Amino acid sequence: MSDATDTGREVLQTEAAALSVLADNLPPDFDAVVDLIATLPGRVIVTGIGKSGHIARKIAATLASTGTPALFVHPAEASHGDMGMISGDDAVLMLSNSGEAVELRDIIEHTRRFGVPLIGLSSRPLSTLMRAADHHLTIPALPEACGIGMVPTTSTTLTLALGDALAVALLRRRKFRPEDFGVFHPGGKLGAQMARVEKLMHTKVPTVSPDTPMPDALLTMTAGGFGIGAVVADGALRGVITDGDLRRNMANLMDQTAGDVATRDPLTVPPDMLAAKALAILNERKISVLIVCDGDVPVGILHIHDLLRAGVA
Repeated sequence: MSDATDTGREVLQTEAAALSVLADNLPPDFDAVVDLIATLPGRVIVTGIGKSGHIARKIAATLASTGTPALFVHPAEASHGDMGMISGDDAVLMLSNSGEAVELRDIIEHTRRFGVPLIGLSSRPLSTLMRAADHHLTIPALPEACGIGMVPTTSTTLTLALGDALAVALLRRRKFRPEDFGVFHPGGKLGAQMARVEKLMHTKVPTVSPDTPMPDALLTMTAGGFGIGAVVADGALRGVITDGDLRRNMANLMDQTAGDVATRDPLTVPPDMLAAKALAILNERKISVLIVCDGDVPVGILHIHDLLRAGVA
């Protein structure tokens, strides 16, 4: 085994052990911070400098994507005009392992002057930040995983994990649903998985009546291009004709009507179903196409290729 592998394993074990310590010693103010943010009329302003600043950006992004309005404010930019981004309805979550970064002092003073709640996240409970803060998220002061005690490793991992813990606690407090998550992730893989059937379905449904002769029904199905036909009476779906129905009735197919050949009470999906769930149904039933119904009225056709092209799989 190489020295690099040994080092990598050592770093991960050090950080994993630190996370276990944090889990067993969650800051006493954690509940109060969740209560504060959950009832906040404004936003969570997350800030930090250096490596803490990078972690702060990620925490702000995670909060915002899970239903808690949040943004990152760079402390240096805040000192040159961006302080106006912080309103009296907001709360500031300030990250600093040492709690003594001089770049943070202008924001600290601003929160004290205008009564903006300040949440300090640091490993030093007696630092300038933590003495000024209204709420204290103290992480364990454990050795950095670098071996020289200087490179932010363990401390940034703990800070990031505590930010995730806050975001998830707030998510559950708000009863945040997958549908809500989709609102904030309209693009990429997550956006595709959160898409609704109505976004991906074809709205032109090949329909025939129950008494349509099968030669005419076949022409309608062929023109539709999906290998399926909806049998509709009085606007309501009465059955579906698929390629399988055609094969099962091959002996006297042309002498029958659409109503004779159709599968009654076919499987359908509603337009507001998540596309990912519709894909699971297609895979489970080993079929490639579904009729989309609003109540019992057919409004679209969903083909597995549409889901695959959209990146749902």
